[in-house]
Parts: sequence; C-alpha cells; structure tokens
Amino acid sequence: MPDYLHPLQFGTFITPVNSPPDAPVQRALLSEQLGYDLVTFQDHPYQPSFLDTWTLMAWVAAKTERIHVSANVLNVPMRQPAVMARAAISLDLLSGGRFDLALGAGGFWDAMVGMGADRLTPGQGVDALSEAITIIRGIWDVSDRSPLRVDGDYHRVDGAKRGPAAAHDIPIWIGALKPRMLRLVGTQGDGWLPSLAYMKPGDLEAGNAAIDEAAIAAGRDPREIRRLLNIGGQFARTNGGMLNGPSEQWVEQLLPLVIDNGESTFILASDDPATMQQFAEEVAPALREAVTRERGTAVNGNIRSAIALSRRAAGIDYDSIPASLAHAVVEPGDFGYSKVRSTYMRGGSPGLVLQVDSVELVQDALAFARAHPEVALGIRSAGHGISGRSTNADGIVIDVSKLNSVEVLDEATRLVRIGPGALWSEVAAKLAPHGWALSSGDYGGVGVGGLATAGGIGWLSRKHGLTIDHLRAVELVLADGEFVRATATENADLFWAARGAGANIGIATAFEFEVDEVGDVGWAQLVFDASDTAGFLERWGETVEAAPRDLTSNLLMGATQPGQQAIAQVFAVVDSSDPDEIIEQLQPLAQIAPLVDQSVELKPYAAVIANNSGSGAQNGQGEPSFRSGLIDHLTPEFTAAVERMLATGAVYFFQIRSVGGAVADVDPDDTAYAHRSANFSVAGVGSSADRIDAAWDELRPFFNGLYLSFETGVGKRELEAAFPPATLARLREIKARVDPSNLFRDNFPVTIAD
Repeated sequence: MPDYLHPLQFGTFITPVNSPPDAPVQRALLSEQLGYDLVTFQDHPYQPSFLDTWTLMAWVAAKTERIHVSANVLNVPMRQPAVMARAAISLDLLSGGRFDLALGAGGFWDAMVGMGADRLTPGQGVDALSEAITIIRGIWDVSDRSPLRVDGDYHRVDGAKRGPAAAHDIPIWIGALKPRMLRLVGTQGDGWLPSLAYMKPGDLEAGNAAIDEAAIAAGRDPREIRRLLNIGGQFARTNGGMLNGPSEQWVEQLLPLVIDNGESTFILASDDPATMQQFAEEVAPALREAVTRERGTAVNGNIRSAIALSRRAAGIDYDSIPASLAHAVVEPGDFGYSKVRSTYMRGGSPGLVLQVDSVELVQDALAFARAHPEVALGIRSAGHGISGRSTNADGIVIDVSKLNSVEVLDEATRLVRIGPGALWSEVAAKLAPHGWALSSGDYGGVGVGGLATAGGIGWLSRKHGLTIDHLRAVELVLADGEFVRATATENADLFWAARGAGANIGIATAFEFEVDEVGDVGWAQLVFDASDTAGFLERWGETVEAAPRDLTSNLLMGATQPGQQAIAQVFAVVDSSDPDEIIEQLQPLAQIAPLVDQSVELKPYAAVIANNSGSGAQNGQGEPSFRSGLIDHLTPEFTAAVERMLATGAVYFFQIRSVGGAVADVDPDDTAYAHRSANFSVAGVGSSADRIDAAWDELRPFFNGLYLSFETGVGKRELEAAFPPATLARLREIKARVDPSNLFRDNFPVTIAD
C-alpha cells in the first residue's frame, strides 16, 4: 500500500489505573516532557480499578500545555453521542484545541450490560456507531443553523442545537479490525486506530485496502484518513522478534509500516517510564530522519475532504491559488470557515477567504483576485463592517486581520503605526500607558482598516476630530499590486482619497497617526423618557451643539410601540478628568427630559472602548438594511419626521451621533470626507430594505450627505449623497488612474454612472 504522506506523530497509550490515582497523570506529564504529540487512555467504564476516562482526560488537559489528549478508544454504547459531542467541544476549547476523539463500538458486553448498556450484535454495534458519528458531526456543524434531527435505530436527537465551534477541527478516529468497521472508517472516519498486537500478517495491508475502497466508493480521497497504530514491545540488546530488540531494530521495523503501509501515528502502549523515554529519545527522532530520507520533502499537510470540495464556489479556480497563500486559505468546507464567513451583523457565504499576514501576500491575493474579474471581492479588516461589504456570496474576501501590529514610532510627536487588522480596543489599550488616545468610533471590536479609510466618527470627535484627521501616512497596495506610501507630500492625491474613500483605491496595509493626549474621561450613560420624541430629539440636538467641545454624545432609540413608553439611551464622553467639570458639562443633558436611569463614571478612554466581546469571530445573520444621513441641525421639522418614522416600525434601531466641533475645523476640500458642516450623523437599520427605504424617504430632504460605514444602499442616489460633485469628480479621476479595471468595485464604488 502507498504512503499517505501524513506528518509523522508519536503518542503514548497509558493504563488509567486508580491506584494510585495520580499514576496515569504522571505518565501523561512525562509524555509531554519527552516530546510526544499525543497521550491516550483506555475507556472501560465498567472496570472498578480504572479512573473514568473523560474525567482523566480533562484533568490531564488541565495539567499539560502542549500535548493532545484522546481516549483509545471511547466506548460509544455507554456514552450518549450528543452529550459526547458537546463534551468533546468543551474539552477542546478548554485545552486550546488539544482534544482528539477516538471511538469504538464496544466489546465486553457482559460487563457493559451490567452497567446498563443494551446488548448489541457486532453488526448492530457498527450501525449504532455510524449513527453516533452522524450525530456528533451534526452537533459540530456550526455552519448549519437548523436544529439537528437524527431518527436512528439506536441513537436519536430531535431538534438539538448545534455548536459551539470547537477550538480546532477535531478528528474522529475509529478503532476497527473487522470488514464492516473498516468500511465505516472509509466512509465516516478521519483515522484508523487498530492495535498491532491483535493483527495477523497481512491485516494492515488488507485493512488499508478495505478502507481505501470504501472511501473511494463514498467519493472520498483515501488520503483524508490518517493511519494510526498502537504498538508495544521491549527494548533488548539482541533481536528477539518484532519490536523486541535495540532501538535501531525498532526503527528498521517501523519504517516499512510508514513507507509501505501508510502508518503515520505510532502510539506506544507502555506504562514503563524507561521504555517511554528510550522510545522518545532513540526511536522517534531516528524514525523521523529515516522517513524524511525515504519521502524527500513530500508531506500531505492538508487534504480537503470530498464534502469540503463539494462546497467550493463555481467561478473560482481554487487550483490556481499560489503556493504562497496556501496557509492563508479558508474555504467553505474548512473547519475555520464558520468563523470568517459572516460579519458583525450580516450573514455571508464567500467562496474563499484569504487571511493574509504580509504586504507580499496582499499583493499575491490581489493578483489572484485580478484573475477572477467576474467574482465579487470583499476586503476585511476585522469583520465588524455593518454595511456588509466585507463579506459576500460565492466571492473572494481578502482578510487583513492578521496585520494587527500597534507600535510607537516617535514619543515626542505621538506618532504611532497601526496595522489595518488591529481592533480599536487593542489600539486604545496600547496607547493608554502613554496617556494617549485616538478617536475611533464607539465600539472596540471595529477593525482599524475599514474605519480609518471611511472617516471615523467617535467618542472624541467634537474635541479631536475624525480618525482620518490624525492620519499622517498610509501604505497601500493598489489594484495592480504596486505598493505605495501616501502622505501630504508623497502621492498626495492618494492620501487625499484614502481619507474618506480609501476602499476605492487600494488595500491599506499600515497607517501612521498622530494621536492626542487624553487622560481619564467622563463616561455617562443616561436613559430618558422620550415620550415627546420630537421635542426630546430637538432639545438633545440643541444641547449638544451648545456644549463645549469636550463633550461628544450619541443617542439610541428603537421603534415606538403603541401603549409603551418611548425610551432613549444617551451616551456621552467628556474629555476631562475633573469630576466637577464633567458634571457641569453633563448637567444640561440631564435636564432635557425625565431621567429613567443614569450612570456617570471617571475612567480611561481605553476602558470606554473596551466594549467588545473579544471572541474574534463574527456571527451575523440575515441582511439588515442600514440607512445613513448627515445633517447640520436637528430642526423641529426633522425631529417630527423622525417621530413619524419610528412609529412605522420599519426602523428597529435608530442612532444619532454628534459630530461638529473639531470636525468642522478641517477644510471640506482637504479630504474625500467632505461633509464637514454636519453636526450629526444619523443612522437607522431595518430588516426590510423596501420598508426602511419608504420610511427613510421622509428624512432624505433634510440630509446634506451620508456616512459610508452606515449605508448598505449602493446606487447613484447614495453615491451623490456621500460625495459632493467636485469630490466625486476628483475621486473618479484618481480611480480611473489607479484602478482602471474597477477591481475595487464592491465597496461603494465611485464608478457608478451619472
């Protein structure tokens, strides 16, 4: 049989004795110390002299740092599959992705029946194990949001919830010897785990052949299935037979099992520390060297399953992905896909996500995208992007989240360099020890790249301006792959465009900002009775406009319900560390309507922006529609229109952010973000694009622009609202020069015809 070219691994097989109870734990710790990849334990729940295997694995996982843990093998007839699936996820998450699942159909039936298991024939045991695997994989399949239902003869679930996602792609290895079990390995397993001691000559070859035949018949590649083998023996000075002799003999006898039989994981069945040590120090490294000599450099690092291949999107030439991007690829059938498919509020199903971590890989990814001109292209920094443009359906997403460094370039000038994939909460935390901050939206989970190329309306805007107003340099990869640096004096036209329309001209790979000195700030959360919605909004707007620039405030409301009190949440940051000054500036806000609740704290800006979950994964669903507008003043006519709109129920989330102040100090012609006179940014979201459009139409006459990051509509009307005529004309000239093929066409493109 061929070598399946899996990377070589070594493990230990330890008896889970309970006298003393720490004995198997010490063997596991020794296994890690000696460099083994895996430690495994038998599972015989009916054996009173053994520790419970699940409990032991959890304890060992907590005591170790690197080594993987597994049973060898779990007794499935005595363990409920759905519960076992969740237990596997839990142990994998708690261990940082170090749990592997090995299953068996059972065998000591008298003892098992004595413990309450139903007696099964060998054939029934295989069928029951197959059903169990189906349930386990179903629980693990977080890409499917529907309840899991399996109506088997031996195992059933009816509406089980799936997930959560494990820390790594947990393999399912199957202990098998007989023909039906071998076929099960070929159709449903990720690995075959027999014991050499129970095999006759020729059994390995015959078993591999049966597994391969079953795999091919099921549309699988046999290379998907790792071949593991429990081995045992004795070290001796002279040759006493198979694995009974000096270390050199062990290497000589194990080598053909790799090269000729495809075995790639050898698990040493021994509780003897001296045997474990000699194998680790003399056999394992020598066998690795011998296998490398025989194989050369060929190793099967990642064979995608037939199921994964079937989920590839039409129109993407996956086989032409350059080798440099191999480690960056996430496809729809891959384990990590559920964590990258969607954004914060929007479900997605891209055909390919490329998680690049260098400028060179950004260039390679763009070259691949250029070869697919008919395929949608999204650029993602952290996946918050509520406008939805950093995911797509069946397209390509270039994800720069791994370009996330934050470093200080010059203490004296407060110049910092930030990667586009950094989160704003991370940036704030890095700047805080210096007594610095950079206004950056209102949610710490937002990525730097998207916000820093659109504008950056945040908690410090009225005092310190937009995020883009602090930008001193940006590094970009243009559509043709050219890497450029843009400043006020170098590629000045690109520097101008990057500040407000950067998504049209390239992928930002680094930003340099001059940040502000900001100490502790006042953080207020106020809840008002907004029954007089129009009057409340008007008074809030007037109060914010009249407030010192130290104060920046946002407002949230939902759709009003008949018979229910209208509530408004108001948030405010006062850029002052003086409690008396903070209260003085907040007092006018507190008087605009009856207060329902209030909280005022003195805290670092980094603590204000540390409001994200930190999970990294975005799990949005559906396609919510956002509408945006910029407005100078909240007039009585406008606030009355808002009250009528909220009563329709078409907008379930309505927000007004204060701008103005320092934002208006910048000349409108200085950046592609040109609406500098606006004192407020208005946004609404609904589940129906048609309904929110109809409701939003009453507000449109009051607006003098819109903010890209809060608009999902893409058309001539939205484009002209985002950019005044002169700004749009200049952007189109730059776009025609640096992106003539319109590669960057999926994020508010300026190429829409007049």
